[in-house]
Amino acid sequence: MKIDSAAPIEKIDNKKLKNKKSDKKSKKINPTSEEPSRTDKKEKSKNKEDKSDKKSDKKTKRSIQDEQVDKKSKKSKTNSAENAPVSNSEISEFLKMNGVRITSIETGKDASSIYPPILSFENSGFDKDLLSSCSSFDKPTPIQSACWDILNKGKDIVGIAETGSGKTFAFALPAIQKIKPMKDTSASVASPYVLVLAPTRELAMQTQEQFDLIKATTKGIESICLYGGVPKYEQKKVLYKSLPKIIVATPGRLIDLIECGDVSLKQVNFLVLDEADRMLDQGFEQVIRKIINSTDPNIEKQMVMFSATWPEEIRSLASEFLKSPIRVNVSGVELVGNGDNPENNEDSNDGKLIINQRVTQIVQVMDPYNKENNLTDLLAKYHKNQSSKIIIFVLYKKEASRVENSLQRKGFNCVSIHGDKSQDLRSQALKSFKSGQVPLLIATDVAARGLDIPNVEYVINYTFPLTIDDYIHRIGRTGRAGKKGISHTFFTVEDKHHSGSLINVLKEAKMDVPDNLLKFGTTVKKKEHKVYGAFFKDIDPNAKPTKIIFD
Repeated sequence: MKIDSAAPIEKIDNKKLKNKKSDKKSKKINPTSEEPSRTDKKEKSKNKEDKSDKKSDKKTKRSIQDEQVDKKSKKSKTNSAENAPVSNSEISEFLKMNGVRITSIETGKDASSIYPPILSFENSGFDKDLLSSCSSFDKPTPIQSACWDILNKGKDIVGIAETGSGKTFAFALPAIQKIKPMKDTSASVASPYVLVLAPTRELAMQTQEQFDLIKATTKGIESICLYGGVPKYEQKKVLYKSLPKIIVATPGRLIDLIECGDVSLKQVNFLVLDEADRMLDQGFEQVIRKIINSTDPNIEKQMVMFSATWPEEIRSLASEFLKSPIRVNVSGVELVGNGDNPENNEDSNDGKLIINQRVTQIVQVMDPYNKENNLTDLLAKYHKNQSSKIIIFVLYKKEASRVENSLQRKGFNCVSIHGDKSQDLRSQALKSFKSGQVPLLIATDVAARGLDIPNVEYVINYTFPLTIDDYIHRIGRTGRAGKKGISHTFFTVEDKHHSGSLINVLKEAKMDVPDNLLKFGTTVKKKEHKVYGAFFKDIDPNAKPTKIIFD
Protein backbone atom coordinates (compact mmCIF):
# COMPACT_ATOMS: atom_id res chain seq x y z
CA MET A 1 0.00 0.00 0.00
CA LYS A 2 1.35 3.30 -1.04
CA ILE A 3 1.21 6.41 1.08
CA ASP A 4 1.01 9.92 -0.46
CA SER A 5 3.79 11.82 1.15
CA ALA A 6 2.10 15.13 0.34
CA ALA A 7 -0.96 14.41 2.48
CA PRO A 8 -0.56 15.52 6.13
CA ILE A 9 -0.83 12.82 8.75
CA GLU A 10 -2.97 13.99 11.74
CA LYS A 11 -1.78 12.68 15.09
CA ILE A 12 -4.58 11.71 17.41
CA ASP A 13 -4.24 12.76 21.01
CA ASN A 14 -5.70 9.94 23.12
CA LYS A 15 -5.68 12.06 26.30
CA LYS A 16 -8.03 14.65 24.79
CA LEU A 17 -10.46 11.97 23.72
CA LYS A 18 -10.51 10.48 27.18
CA ASN A 19 -11.09 13.89 28.79
CA LYS A 20 -14.03 14.66 26.45
CA LYS A 21 -15.68 11.36 27.26
CA SER A 22 -15.22 11.86 30.98
CA ASP A 23 -16.73 15.37 30.74
CA LYS A 24 -19.84 14.01 29.02
CA LYS A 25 -20.24 11.30 31.63
CA SER A 26 -19.82 13.76 34.47
CA LYS A 27 -22.52 16.02 33.04
CA LYS A 28 -24.94 13.18 32.88
CA ILE A 29 -24.05 11.62 36.24
CA ASN A 30 -23.28 14.77 38.29
CA PRO A 31 -26.34 15.47 40.44
CA THR A 32 -25.24 18.99 41.30
CA SER A 33 -25.54 20.26 37.71
CA GLU A 34 -28.71 22.50 37.60
CA GLU A 35 -31.15 22.41 34.75
CA PRO A 36 -32.60 25.79 33.68
CA SER A 37 -35.96 26.39 35.33
CA ARG A 38 -39.15 27.57 33.51
CA THR A 39 -38.89 30.99 35.10
CA ASP A 40 -35.36 31.34 33.76
CA LYS A 41 -36.60 30.46 30.30
CA LYS A 42 -39.36 33.10 30.55
CA GLU A 43 -36.88 35.71 31.70
CA LYS A 44 -34.57 34.88 28.82
CA SER A 45 -37.43 35.16 26.34
CA LYS A 46 -38.45 38.47 27.91
CA ASN A 47 -34.92 39.73 27.66
CA LYS A 48 -34.86 38.73 24.02
CA GLU A 49 -38.15 40.57 23.40
CA ASP A 50 -36.87 43.67 25.23
CA LYS A 51 -33.75 43.65 23.12
CA SER A 52 -35.78 43.31 19.94
CA ASP A 53 -38.11 46.14 21.10
CA LYS A 54 -35.13 48.35 21.84
CA LYS A 55 -33.72 47.58 18.43
CA SER A 56 -37.07 48.42 16.78
CA ASP A 57 -37.30 51.64 18.87
CA LYS A 58 -33.84 52.60 17.73
CA LYS A 59 -34.85 51.90 14.14
CA THR A 60 -38.00 54.00 14.43
CA LYS A 61 -36.07 56.83 16.10
CA ARG A 62 -33.50 56.66 13.37
CA SER A 63 -36.21 56.69 10.70
CA ILE A 64 -37.90 59.70 12.33
CA GLN A 65 -34.58 61.50 12.56
CA ASP A 66 -33.88 60.63 8.94
CA GLU A 67 -37.29 62.03 7.92
CA GLN A 68 -36.62 65.24 9.88
CA VAL A 69 -33.24 65.57 8.25
CA ASP A 70 -34.84 65.00 4.85
CA LYS A 71 -37.47 67.67 5.57
CA LYS A 72 -34.83 70.10 6.76
CA SER A 73 -32.75 69.45 3.72
CA LYS A 74 -35.78 69.95 1.49
CA LYS A 75 -36.64 73.22 3.28
CA SER A 76 -33.08 74.39 3.04
CA LYS A 77 -33.11 73.55 -0.65
CA THR A 78 -36.35 75.50 -1.23
CA ASN A 79 -35.15 78.41 0.91
CA SER A 80 -31.84 78.46 -0.88
CA ALA A 81 -33.72 78.39 -4.18
CA GLU A 82 -35.91 81.30 -3.06
CA ASN A 83 -32.98 83.25 -1.64
CA ALA A 84 -30.69 82.41 -4.52
CA PRO A 85 -29.35 85.43 -6.38
CA VAL A 86 -31.40 86.41 -9.42
CA SER A 87 -29.66 85.91 -12.73
CA ASN A 88 -29.25 88.67 -15.32
CA SER A 89 -31.52 86.78 -17.71
CA GLU A 90 -34.29 86.66 -15.06
CA ILE A 91 -33.93 90.39 -14.45
CA SER A 92 -34.06 91.17 -18.18
CA GLU A 93 -37.14 89.01 -18.61
CA PHE A 94 -38.88 90.67 -15.65
CA LEU A 95 -38.14 94.18 -16.93
CA LYS A 96 -39.35 93.29 -20.42
CA MET A 97 -42.49 91.41 -19.36
CA ASN A 98 -43.63 94.17 -16.99
CA GLY A 99 -42.47 97.18 -19.00
CA VAL A 100 -40.26 98.38 -16.14
CA ARG A 101 -37.41 100.83 -16.68
CA ILE A 102 -34.95 101.81 -13.93
CA THR A 103 -32.82 104.81 -14.86
CA SER A 104 -30.66 107.45 -13.25
CA ILE A 105 -32.21 110.89 -13.71
CA GLU A 106 -28.78 112.56 -13.61
CA THR A 107 -27.19 110.46 -16.37
CA GLY A 108 -30.24 109.03 -18.13
CA LYS A 109 -28.52 105.64 -18.15
CA ASP A 110 -30.02 102.29 -17.21
CA ALA A 111 -29.53 101.51 -13.50
CA SER A 112 -31.17 98.08 -13.27
CA SER A 113 -27.80 96.37 -12.86
CA ILE A 114 -26.93 98.59 -9.88
CA TYR A 115 -30.43 98.36 -8.35
CA PRO A 116 -31.80 95.01 -9.56
CA PRO A 117 -35.49 94.29 -8.98
CA ILE A 118 -36.42 92.08 -6.01
CA LEU A 119 -38.53 89.25 -7.39
CA SER A 120 -39.58 87.53 -4.14
CA PHE A 121 -40.49 88.56 -0.60
CA GLU A 122 -37.76 86.28 0.76
CA ASN A 123 -35.11 88.32 -1.02
CA SER A 124 -36.49 91.69 0.11
CA GLY A 125 -34.38 91.95 3.26
CA PHE A 126 -37.36 93.07 5.36
CA ASP A 127 -37.92 91.76 8.88
CA LYS A 128 -40.24 88.78 9.33
CA ASP A 129 -42.93 90.80 11.10
CA LEU A 130 -43.09 93.18 8.15
CA LEU A 131 -43.22 90.34 5.63
CA SER A 132 -46.12 88.74 7.49
CA SER A 133 -48.27 91.65 6.27
CA CYS A 134 -47.58 90.37 2.73
CA SER A 135 -48.58 86.77 3.49
CA SER A 136 -51.69 86.97 1.31
CA PHE A 137 -49.63 87.88 -1.77
CA ASP A 138 -47.68 85.44 -3.93
CA LYS A 139 -45.01 87.88 -5.02
CA PRO A 140 -44.27 91.63 -5.13
CA THR A 141 -45.93 93.81 -7.76
CA PRO A 142 -43.66 95.26 -10.49
CA ILE A 143 -43.44 98.68 -8.81
CA GLN A 144 -42.56 97.06 -5.47
CA SER A 145 -39.93 94.81 -7.05
CA ALA A 146 -38.33 97.77 -8.80
CA CYS A 147 -38.37 100.18 -5.83
CA TRP A 148 -37.36 98.09 -2.84
CA ASP A 149 -33.67 97.65 -3.58
CA ILE A 150 -33.33 101.36 -4.41
CA LEU A 151 -35.04 102.47 -1.19
CA ASN A 152 -33.32 99.85 0.98
CA LYS A 153 -30.01 101.29 -0.19
CA GLY A 154 -31.05 104.76 0.95
CA LYS A 155 -31.51 106.34 -2.49
CA ASP A 156 -34.15 108.91 -3.46
CA ILE A 157 -36.65 107.75 -6.03
CA VAL A 158 -39.18 109.04 -8.56
CA GLY A 159 -41.83 106.42 -9.33
CA ILE A 160 -44.00 106.80 -12.41
CA ALA A 161 -46.88 104.44 -11.68
CA GLU A 162 -50.65 104.34 -11.71
CA THR A 163 -52.88 104.09 -8.65
CA GLY A 164 -53.61 100.47 -7.77
CA SER A 165 -50.15 99.26 -8.77
CA GLY A 166 -49.12 98.53 -5.17
CA LYS A 167 -47.02 101.67 -4.81
CA THR A 168 -48.06 102.26 -1.18
CA PHE A 169 -46.33 99.05 -0.06
CA ALA A 170 -43.44 100.03 -2.36
CA PHE A 171 -42.54 102.89 0.00
CA ALA A 172 -44.31 101.85 3.25
CA LEU A 173 -42.27 98.72 3.95
CA PRO A 174 -38.85 100.40 3.42
CA ALA A 175 -40.02 103.37 5.51
CA ILE A 176 -41.03 101.24 8.50
CA GLN A 177 -37.94 99.05 8.16
CA LYS A 178 -35.85 102.22 8.38
CA ILE A 179 -37.50 103.71 11.48
CA LYS A 180 -38.02 100.49 13.48
CA PRO A 181 -34.66 100.73 15.30
CA MET A 182 -35.12 104.41 16.10
CA LYS A 183 -35.89 105.15 19.73
CA ASP A 184 -38.80 107.28 20.88
CA THR A 185 -37.90 110.82 21.84
CA SER A 186 -39.32 112.88 24.66
CA ALA A 187 -41.12 115.22 22.24
CA SER A 188 -44.12 117.08 23.65
CA VAL A 189 -45.78 117.41 20.22
CA ALA A 190 -46.16 115.00 17.30
CA SER A 191 -42.75 114.73 15.68
CA PRO A 192 -42.87 111.97 13.04
CA TYR A 193 -40.02 110.15 11.34
CA VAL A 194 -42.10 109.37 8.23
CA LEU A 195 -44.29 111.90 6.39
CA VAL A 196 -46.54 111.03 3.44
CA LEU A 197 -48.32 113.82 1.55
CA ALA A 198 -51.37 113.03 -0.60
CA PRO A 199 -53.56 115.35 -2.71
CA THR A 200 -56.99 114.21 -1.47
CA ARG A 201 -58.65 112.97 1.68
CA GLU A 202 -59.63 109.70 0.03
CA LEU A 203 -56.09 108.90 -1.11
CA ALA A 204 -54.70 109.82 2.32
CA MET A 205 -57.21 107.51 4.00
CA GLN A 206 -56.36 104.68 1.60
CA THR A 207 -52.68 105.08 2.35
CA GLN A 208 -53.40 105.03 6.07
CA GLU A 209 -55.33 101.76 5.63
CA GLN A 210 -52.23 100.21 4.04
CA PHE A 211 -50.06 101.38 6.94
CA ASP A 212 -52.62 99.87 9.32
CA LEU A 213 -52.14 96.47 7.67
CA ILE A 214 -48.40 96.66 8.29
CA LYS A 215 -48.81 98.10 11.81
CA ALA A 216 -50.93 95.09 12.78
CA THR A 217 -47.80 92.93 12.50
CA THR A 218 -45.35 95.48 13.93
CA LYS A 219 -45.36 96.65 17.55
CA GLY A 220 -44.64 100.15 18.77
CA ILE A 221 -45.26 102.12 15.57
CA GLU A 222 -48.21 104.51 15.49
CA SER A 223 -49.55 106.38 12.46
CA ILE A 224 -52.27 108.95 11.91
CA CYS A 225 -54.12 110.38 8.92
CA LEU A 226 -54.69 114.15 8.81
CA TYR A 227 -57.06 115.78 6.31
CA GLY A 228 -59.52 118.61 6.00
CA GLY A 229 -63.30 118.42 6.15
CA VAL A 230 -63.35 117.38 9.82
CA PRO A 231 -62.78 119.45 12.99
CA LYS A 232 -59.13 120.03 13.87
CA TYR A 233 -59.54 119.50 17.61
CA GLU A 234 -60.43 115.80 17.12
CA GLN A 235 -57.21 115.20 15.18
CA LYS A 236 -55.23 117.23 17.74
CA LYS A 237 -56.46 114.95 20.52
CA VAL A 238 -55.19 111.88 18.70
CA LEU A 239 -51.91 113.61 17.83
CA TYR A 240 -51.07 114.46 21.44
CA LYS A 241 -52.22 111.08 22.72
CA SER A 242 -50.35 108.83 20.26
CA LEU A 243 -47.36 111.03 19.20
CA PRO A 244 -47.18 109.04 15.94
CA LYS A 245 -43.99 108.06 14.15
CA ILE A 246 -45.84 108.18 10.80
CA ILE A 247 -48.13 110.94 9.52
CA VAL A 248 -50.17 110.68 6.31
CA ALA A 249 -51.71 114.04 5.44
CA THR A 250 -53.12 116.38 2.84
CA PRO A 251 -50.95 119.50 2.43
CA GLY A 252 -53.57 122.04 3.55
CA ARG A 253 -54.46 120.44 6.87
CA LEU A 254 -50.83 119.62 7.69
CA ILE A 255 -49.55 123.16 7.14
CA ASP A 256 -52.35 124.44 9.44
CA LEU A 257 -51.27 122.10 12.23
CA ILE A 258 -47.59 122.98 11.71
CA GLU A 259 -48.33 126.70 11.96
CA CYS A 260 -50.40 126.08 15.10
CA GLY A 261 -47.44 124.28 16.68
CA ASP A 262 -49.24 120.93 16.92
CA VAL A 263 -46.86 119.11 14.55
CA SER A 264 -43.08 119.36 14.24
CA LEU A 265 -41.22 118.02 11.19
CA LYS A 266 -37.73 118.36 12.68
CA GLN A 267 -37.27 114.58 12.94
CA VAL A 268 -38.58 113.61 9.50
CA ASN A 269 -36.07 111.43 7.65
CA PHE A 270 -38.38 109.70 5.14
CA LEU A 271 -40.65 111.96 3.08
CA VAL A 272 -43.10 110.81 0.40
CA LEU A 273 -44.96 112.95 -2.15
CA ASP A 274 -47.73 110.70 -3.45
CA GLU A 275 -49.58 111.75 -6.62
CA ALA A 276 -47.21 114.72 -6.83
CA ASP A 277 -48.49 115.83 -10.23
CA ARG A 278 -52.05 116.12 -8.92
CA MET A 279 -50.91 118.12 -5.87
CA LEU A 280 -49.23 120.60 -8.21
CA ASP A 281 -52.32 120.71 -10.44
CA GLN A 282 -54.38 121.64 -7.37
CA GLY A 283 -52.06 124.55 -6.59
CA PHE A 284 -50.21 123.01 -3.63
CA GLU A 285 -46.71 123.69 -4.96
CA GLN A 286 -45.92 126.54 -2.57
CA VAL A 287 -47.45 124.65 0.38
CA ILE A 288 -45.33 121.59 -0.47
CA ARG A 289 -42.19 123.74 -0.57
CA LYS A 290 -43.11 125.25 2.78
CA ILE A 291 -43.65 121.80 4.30
CA ILE A 292 -40.31 120.47 2.99
CA ASN A 293 -38.54 123.57 4.27
CA SER A 294 -40.07 122.94 7.72
CA THR A 295 -37.92 119.80 8.04
CA ASP A 296 -34.43 119.88 9.54
CA PRO A 297 -31.81 120.42 6.77
CA ASN A 298 -29.16 118.83 9.03
CA ILE A 299 -30.98 115.47 9.09
CA GLU A 300 -30.25 113.23 6.14
CA LYS A 301 -33.56 112.62 4.41
CA GLN A 302 -34.71 110.02 1.97
CA MET A 303 -37.30 111.41 -0.43
CA VAL A 304 -39.80 109.50 -2.55
CA MET A 305 -41.95 111.05 -5.25
CA PHE A 306 -44.74 109.17 -7.03
CA SER A 307 -46.50 110.62 -10.04
CA ALA A 308 -48.62 109.36 -12.90
CA THR A 309 -46.98 111.80 -15.33
CA TRP A 310 -43.56 113.40 -15.79
CA PRO A 311 -44.24 117.03 -16.75
CA GLU A 312 -41.76 119.89 -16.43
CA GLU A 313 -43.15 120.98 -13.06
CA ILE A 314 -42.48 117.55 -11.53
CA ARG A 315 -38.97 117.42 -13.02
CA SER A 316 -38.23 120.83 -11.54
CA LEU A 317 -39.45 119.77 -8.09
CA ALA A 318 -37.44 116.54 -8.26
CA SER A 319 -34.24 118.30 -9.28
CA GLU A 320 -34.66 120.83 -6.48
CA PHE A 321 -35.35 118.56 -3.54
CA LEU A 322 -34.25 115.03 -4.46
CA LYS A 323 -30.60 113.99 -4.31
CA SER A 324 -29.33 111.95 -7.30
CA PRO A 325 -32.73 110.23 -7.68
CA ILE A 326 -33.44 107.01 -9.55
CA ARG A 327 -36.55 106.93 -11.72
CA VAL A 328 -38.75 103.84 -12.04
CA ASN A 329 -41.25 103.68 -14.91
CA VAL A 330 -43.90 100.97 -14.95
CA SER A 331 -45.88 99.72 -17.94
CA GLY A 332 -49.05 101.67 -18.63
CA VAL A 333 -47.39 104.93 -17.61
CA GLU A 334 -44.26 104.60 -19.66
CA LEU A 335 -42.65 107.75 -21.00
CA VAL A 336 -41.96 108.29 -24.69
CA GLY A 337 -40.41 111.29 -26.30
CA ASN A 338 -40.89 112.42 -29.86
CA GLY A 339 -39.46 109.27 -31.35
CA ASP A 340 -36.40 109.28 -29.08
CA ASN A 341 -34.73 106.04 -28.15
CA PRO A 342 -36.05 105.09 -24.70
CA GLU A 343 -32.53 104.23 -23.61
CA ASN A 344 -31.47 107.85 -24.13
CA ASN A 345 -31.80 110.57 -21.56
CA GLU A 346 -35.54 110.86 -21.01
CA ASP A 347 -35.41 114.33 -19.57
CA SER A 348 -35.69 115.58 -23.14
CA ASN A 349 -39.08 113.98 -23.70
CA ASP A 350 -42.47 115.57 -23.45
CA GLY A 351 -43.92 113.30 -20.76
CA LYS A 352 -46.55 111.63 -22.91
CA LEU A 353 -48.21 108.47 -21.68
CA ILE A 354 -48.68 105.12 -23.36
CA ILE A 355 -52.13 103.75 -22.61
CA ASN A 356 -52.67 100.34 -21.09
CA GLN A 357 -53.27 98.02 -24.04
CA ARG A 358 -55.80 96.04 -21.99
CA VAL A 359 -58.23 98.98 -22.10
CA THR A 360 -60.46 99.07 -25.18
CA GLN A 361 -61.22 102.71 -25.98
CA ILE A 362 -64.51 103.59 -27.68
CA VAL A 363 -65.27 107.19 -28.68
CA GLN A 364 -68.84 108.12 -29.57
CA VAL A 365 -69.35 111.52 -31.24
CA MET A 366 -72.81 112.97 -30.55
CA ASP A 367 -74.94 116.05 -30.12
CA PRO A 368 -74.61 117.49 -26.57
CA TYR A 369 -78.36 117.21 -26.03
CA ASN A 370 -78.36 113.45 -26.68
CA LYS A 371 -75.89 112.59 -23.89
CA GLU A 372 -78.52 111.70 -21.29
CA ASN A 373 -80.46 109.33 -23.57
CA ASN A 374 -77.25 107.78 -24.89
CA LEU A 375 -76.10 107.14 -21.30
CA THR A 376 -79.34 105.27 -20.56
CA ASP A 377 -78.89 103.16 -23.70
CA LEU A 378 -75.26 102.47 -22.83
CA LEU A 379 -76.11 101.33 -19.31
CA ALA A 380 -78.75 99.00 -20.73
CA LYS A 381 -75.92 97.41 -22.73
CA TYR A 382 -73.13 97.33 -20.16
CA HIS A 383 -75.25 96.94 -17.05
CA LYS A 384 -77.60 94.09 -17.92
CA ASN A 385 -76.76 91.91 -14.94
CA GLN A 386 -76.83 94.88 -12.52
CA SER A 387 -73.48 93.77 -11.04
CA SER A 388 -70.78 95.22 -13.31
CA LYS A 389 -68.85 98.01 -11.62
CA ILE A 390 -69.04 101.18 -13.73
CA ILE A 391 -67.57 104.62 -13.07
CA ILE A 392 -69.26 107.55 -14.86
CA PHE A 393 -66.99 110.59 -15.02
CA VAL A 394 -68.33 114.13 -15.20
CA LEU A 395 -66.60 117.49 -15.12
CA TYR A 396 -68.52 119.53 -12.54
CA LYS A 397 -69.91 118.94 -9.04
CA LYS A 398 -73.45 120.04 -9.94
CA GLU A 399 -73.31 117.85 -13.03
CA ALA A 400 -72.48 114.84 -10.82
CA SER A 401 -75.57 115.45 -8.66
CA ARG A 402 -77.77 115.98 -11.73
CA VAL A 403 -76.66 112.73 -13.41
CA GLU A 404 -77.04 110.85 -10.12
CA ASN A 405 -80.62 112.10 -9.62
CA SER A 406 -81.52 111.40 -13.26
CA LEU A 407 -80.31 107.79 -13.10
CA GLN A 408 -81.99 107.17 -9.74
CA ARG A 409 -85.32 108.36 -11.17
CA LYS A 410 -84.86 105.80 -13.95
CA GLY A 411 -84.37 103.03 -11.41
CA PHE A 412 -80.58 102.72 -11.43
CA ASN A 413 -78.78 102.01 -8.17
CA CYS A 414 -76.01 104.63 -8.06
CA VAL A 415 -74.06 107.03 -5.82
CA SER A 416 -71.80 110.00 -6.48
CA ILE A 417 -68.66 111.59 -5.03
CA HIS A 418 -67.70 115.23 -5.51
CA GLY A 419 -66.36 118.18 -3.57
CA ASP A 420 -69.74 119.45 -2.31
CA LYS A 421 -70.41 116.22 -0.42
CA SER A 422 -69.27 115.83 3.16
CA GLN A 423 -66.43 113.48 4.01
CA ASP A 424 -68.83 111.00 5.64
CA LEU A 425 -71.10 110.85 2.60
CA ARG A 426 -68.13 110.40 0.26
CA SER A 427 -66.71 107.62 2.42
CA GLN A 428 -70.09 105.86 2.57
CA ALA A 429 -70.49 106.14 -1.21
CA LEU A 430 -67.04 104.68 -1.84
CA LYS A 431 -67.58 101.87 0.64
CA SER A 432 -70.86 100.84 -0.97
CA PHE A 433 -69.31 100.96 -4.44
CA LYS A 434 -66.20 99.00 -3.49
CA SER A 435 -68.26 96.30 -1.79
CA GLY A 436 -70.50 95.95 -4.87
CA GLN A 437 -73.61 96.99 -2.96
CA VAL A 438 -73.96 99.91 -5.40
CA PRO A 439 -72.53 99.12 -8.85
CA LEU A 440 -72.65 102.63 -10.40
CA LEU A 441 -70.44 105.53 -9.27
CA ILE A 442 -70.64 109.08 -10.67
CA ALA A 443 -67.46 111.02 -9.93
CA THR A 444 -65.57 114.21 -10.71
CA ASP A 445 -61.86 114.05 -11.57
CA VAL A 446 -60.69 115.67 -8.34
CA ALA A 447 -62.80 113.44 -6.09
CA ALA A 448 -61.77 110.23 -7.86
CA ARG A 449 -58.08 110.98 -8.32
CA GLY A 450 -55.83 108.53 -6.51
CA LEU A 451 -58.58 106.13 -5.46
CA ASP A 452 -57.78 102.44 -5.72
CA ILE A 453 -61.03 100.75 -6.68
CA PRO A 454 -60.58 97.14 -7.83
CA ASN A 455 -62.55 95.25 -10.49
CA VAL A 456 -63.95 98.25 -12.39
CA GLU A 457 -65.14 96.82 -15.71
CA TYR A 458 -66.28 99.97 -17.51
CA VAL A 459 -65.45 103.67 -17.48
CA ILE A 460 -67.85 106.10 -19.12
CA ASN A 461 -66.67 109.63 -19.85
CA TYR A 462 -70.01 111.42 -19.78
CA THR A 463 -68.23 114.78 -20.10
CA PHE A 464 -64.77 115.02 -21.63
CA PRO A 465 -62.12 116.19 -19.12
CA LEU A 466 -60.18 119.45 -19.21
CA THR A 467 -56.90 117.82 -20.27
CA ILE A 468 -55.80 114.71 -22.13
CA ASP A 469 -53.83 113.69 -19.02
CA ASP A 470 -57.09 113.56 -17.07
CA TYR A 471 -58.57 111.43 -19.85
CA ILE A 472 -55.69 108.98 -19.41
CA HIS A 473 -56.16 108.92 -15.65
CA ARG A 474 -59.87 108.27 -16.04
CA ILE A 475 -59.65 105.32 -18.39
CA GLY A 476 -56.84 103.91 -16.25
CA ARG A 477 -59.47 103.07 -13.62
CA THR A 478 -60.26 99.92 -15.56
CA GLY A 479 -58.04 97.20 -17.04
CA ARG A 480 -56.01 96.79 -13.86
CA ALA A 481 -54.27 93.79 -12.28
CA GLY A 482 -53.99 92.03 -15.64
CA LYS A 483 -57.72 92.27 -16.38
CA LYS A 484 -59.31 93.82 -19.46
CA GLY A 485 -61.54 96.87 -19.41
CA ILE A 486 -63.62 99.14 -21.64
CA SER A 487 -63.75 102.94 -21.70
CA HIS A 488 -66.60 104.65 -23.55
CA THR A 489 -66.25 108.39 -24.19
CA PHE A 490 -68.93 110.87 -25.21
CA PHE A 491 -67.42 113.52 -27.49
CA THR A 492 -69.27 116.64 -28.66
CA VAL A 493 -68.51 119.77 -30.65
CA GLU A 494 -67.79 121.49 -27.32
CA ASP A 495 -64.75 119.22 -26.94
CA LYS A 496 -63.33 119.77 -30.43
CA HIS A 497 -60.16 121.46 -29.15
CA HIS A 498 -59.20 118.08 -27.62
CA SER A 499 -59.69 116.15 -30.87
CA GLY A 500 -56.04 116.19 -31.95
CA SER A 501 -54.75 114.95 -28.60
CA LEU A 502 -57.45 112.27 -28.37
CA ILE A 503 -56.73 111.05 -31.90
CA ASN A 504 -53.04 110.73 -31.05
CA VAL A 505 -53.84 108.70 -27.92
CA LEU A 506 -56.15 106.39 -29.88
CA LYS A 507 -53.58 105.85 -32.62
CA GLU A 508 -50.80 105.27 -30.12
CA ALA A 509 -52.90 102.59 -28.42
CA LYS A 510 -53.83 101.13 -31.85
CA MET A 511 -57.54 101.84 -31.40
CA ASP A 512 -60.09 102.70 -34.06
CA VAL A 513 -60.51 106.41 -34.73
CA PRO A 514 -64.11 107.37 -35.72
CA ASP A 515 -64.41 109.28 -38.99
CA ASN A 516 -66.64 111.92 -37.39
CA LEU A 517 -63.91 112.56 -34.80
CA LEU A 518 -61.36 113.21 -37.56
CA LYS A 519 -63.65 115.97 -38.88
CA PHE A 520 -62.76 118.10 -35.86
CA GLY A 521 -59.11 118.17 -36.92
CA THR A 522 -55.87 116.57 -35.76
CA THR A 523 -54.07 119.69 -34.52
CA VAL A 524 -52.72 119.42 -30.98
CA LYS A 525 -52.82 122.67 -29.05
CA LYS A 526 -49.72 123.25 -26.94
CA LYS A 527 -49.94 124.45 -23.36
CA GLU A 528 -49.46 128.16 -23.01
CA HIS A 529 -48.19 130.29 -20.14
CA LYS A 530 -51.02 131.46 -17.89
CA VAL A 531 -49.94 135.13 -18.19
CA TYR A 532 -48.01 135.47 -21.46
CA GLY A 533 -49.82 132.91 -23.61
CA ALA A 534 -47.59 131.68 -26.44
CA PHE A 535 -45.22 134.67 -26.09
CA PHE A 536 -42.14 134.86 -23.87
CA LYS A 537 -42.68 131.20 -22.94
CA ASP A 538 -39.07 130.90 -21.81
CA ILE A 539 -39.55 133.69 -19.27
CA ASP A 540 -40.96 132.94 -15.85
CA PRO A 541 -41.53 136.07 -13.73
CA ASN A 542 -41.70 134.04 -10.51
CA ALA A 543 -38.44 133.88 -8.58
CA LYS A 544 -37.18 130.35 -8.14
CA PRO A 545 -36.11 129.30 -4.65
CA THR A 546 -32.54 128.26 -4.04
CA LYS A 547 -31.81 124.58 -4.59
CA ILE A 548 -31.78 122.60 -1.37
CA ILE A 549 -29.63 119.49 -0.94
CA PHE A 550 -30.00 117.33 2.14
CA ASP A 551 -26.51 116.13 3.06
